[in-house]
Amino acid sequence: MPPSPAPTPGSAQVRADCGRCFGLCCVVPAFARSSDFAIDKPAGQPCPNLRTDHRCGIHTELRQRGFPGCTVFDCFGAGQQVAQVTFGGRNWRDAPGTLPAMAEAFAVLRPLHELLWYLTEAVALRPPAELRVELERARAETVALTAGDPAQLRAVDLTAHRDRVNPLLSRASDAARSPGGADHRGAHLLGADLRRVDLRRANLRGALLVGATCWASTSAWPT
Repeated sequence: MPPSPAPTPGSAQVRADCGRCFGLCCVVPAFARSSDFAIDKPAGQPCPNLRTDHRCGIHTELRQRGFPGCTVFDCFGAGQQVAQVTFGGRNWRDAPGTLPAMAEAFAVLRPLHELLWYLTEAVALRPPAELRVELERARAETVALTAGDPAQLRAVDLTAHRDRVNPLLSRASDAARSPGGADHRGAHLLGADLRRVDLRRANLRGALLVGATCWASTSAWPT
């Protein structure tokens, strides 16, 4: 199968299209009963709220019914890639034997598609020409990996690929923030009052911001 075309900023390839998926995010991951999920669900078992048409039966009431974790999950388009490309539109309900292999593919494609999203956004920031070439090359390599068949996806070394891509993303981030961006990487800012701190272009990667307040609001920052 030829590689898919490299995505452009905002392209459908890195956006979830639930209508072209088979509810894989409601089947593949395990849920643990918590403030995010109202039930325990083993990995590979369909959520009881998943209808036979692969749609959520409580989609409009997820938070009220105790499933806020579902509302913030994003597959970055990996779901429809598995369903429509890797498995050519085969439905796991009609062919239950495909579900384990679909789950394996989804576990690889979801992080690959997340990297594609970051790479796409990094290119859109218009980095220096040399860095842009490297980002485009990394994006093309990632797209090629997503086009693999189930066996090829199983062989992907996600850790090694991330290790190659992450330094490029860090360089793109630094280029977008400079000049004048404050470096707060790894800072302990629990409960900090940041309302008078200029955080435009600041690097907050890895910073602890639980209970912190920003200059524009007194509400807690998301954790």
